[in-house]
Amino acid sequence: MAIEFKIEPAVKRKISEINPNLDSRVSLIGKIIDIGENLIVLDDGTGKINISFSEEIPKPELKQNKLVRIFGFVIPSEQIEIQAEIIQDIDKLKPKYLEILRK
Repeated sequence: MAIEFKIEPAVKRKISEINPNLDSRVSLIGKIIDIGENLIVLDDGTGKINISFSEEIPKPELKQNKLVRIFGFVIPSEQIEIQAEIIQDIDKLKPKYLEILRK
């Protein structure tokens, strides 16, 4: 008998809408405003949030002001943090497609 693990789907959120009591996985779109070791700060216009990640996850070249989409787990603490699973570069995405992603 195989053990099955169920991972909750990532829900689209703005940073200001993240509720650590309800959200376990989220999808965010925003600009990178700061970069540290295994950490970026993301700004989506409604707020800023720390995004931590491991060296093992595939990721684009991280630069300030690059537009990215993050899929990750909500880490409740004094300040909410996201542990990224996926970091996607969407910097060159056409505005009409970006609007579709944000809906």
